Amino acid sequence: MNSRILISLAIATSVAASVTAVTHAADSNYIAPRNEWGQPDLRGVWNFSSNTPLERPAAYADQEFFTDDDIAQIRARALREIEESDGNSSQGGVGGYNQFWIEGLPIEENRRTSLLIDPPNGRMPARVPGAPVAFGGLGPDSVGELPVRFTVGGIGKDHPEQRGLSERCLLGFNSVPPFMPSMYNNNVQLFQNEDHFVIFNEMIHEARIVPIDGRPRLPEDVKQWTGDSRGYWDGDTLVVETMNFTDKTQTFRGTGIGANMHLTERFTRVSDTEVHYTFTVNDPQAFVAPFTVLVPMLKMEEEIYEYACHEGNYGMVNILRGQRVEDGTYVDASGN
Repeated sequence: MNSRILISLAIATSVAASVTAVTHAADSNYIAPRNEWGQPDLRGVWNFSSNTPLERPAAYADQEFFTDDDIAQIRARALREIEESDGNSSQGGVGGYNQFWIEGLPIEENRRTSLLIDPPNGRMPARVPGAPVAFGGLGPDSVGELPVRFTVGGIGKDHPEQRGLSERCLLGFNSVPPFMPSMYNNNVQLFQNEDHFVIFNEMIHEARIVPIDGRPRLPEDVKQWTGDSRGYWDGDTLVVETMNFTDKTQTFRGTGIGANMHLTERFTRVSDTEVHYTFTVNDPQAFVAPFTVLVPMLKMEEEIYEYACHEGNYGMVNILRGQRVEDGTYVDASGN
C-alpha cells in the first residue's frame, strides 16, 4: 500500500478540474517506442484503477461512451458520496476499509460505459446451467464446499483451507489472471527482454513470467495457480495465451472452474502514457459465449511498493483462534 491510494480522493474532490478523456479508440497513427530488441516497449509501472462498471448499466442501453454531461454527473455524484460518508464506508462494527484506502477512480476518465466491449451490448453472457457459482465477501462466511475458489472471505474457520485465496496469500483479489480493477493496489509493472515478458502485479506481489520465444507449453496435466502462459507478437500487440489453470480457482467473477478456461490477453501501447489491456475469457463450461474486456492502464512515475500480505504476522492464526475463543473450545499452551 502506498500514496497512490489517495488518487480517488484527489480526483473526486476536484470536480471542477478539466476532464482528460481516455480516447475512444487507439490512435492509428501512434507508433510505440521500441526497446533494444526492436519490440514495442511496454515496460514501466501502470495503474489500472477504474470506476467504469464491468457491465453497461441498463440506462445506457446501446450507448458505448459517456457524454460530457454524463462525466460531470458521475464526478459530482462521487464527490457527494464521499462528503456524505464523511470518509467512512462501514455502518456498525469496525468494517473493512474506509474511503481513505479505496482507489476508486482512474487517473484519467474512461468514457466507456462498460469495461466489457464484447458482447457489443456491454453485458456478460449467460452462465451455463449448472456451472459452479460461489461468492465471498468481507461480511459473514459464505455457505460452500471445498475447495474455496473465491478470493475474499471464506466458508468457515476450522482450518486455513476454508478461507479465501487472498486471505491465504495465494492470489490477490485484483491480480488473478485476468487482472481487474478493484478497491486498491491497482498497479502492475511490465518487464521485457528478448524472449520473456513479466507481468508483476502489486497485489500479493504476483509475477507471471511469460516466455515469448516459441517454446512448447507445459504438459496438460501440469496445473498452476496462474496457469501456463505463452506470448507472441501480433504486430505491435503482445498476445499472451494462458491455459493449465488449477481447478482450485474460478473462471471469472464467481463462476466456473479455472481449469476449464482459455485466457487470451493483449497488451497494446496506444500512447506514451497509456496501454490498453484487453482480455478474452473462453470457458464453454461456465459461460455460453466468450467475452472480452478492455482495461485502460495509465503510466505511473512511482515504483511499486512491497505487498507483504500476512507473512510474518499472525493473521491466519488469529482468524482461526478467534473462532475457537468465540465457540468456547480454545485451549492455550498451558492447557487452559
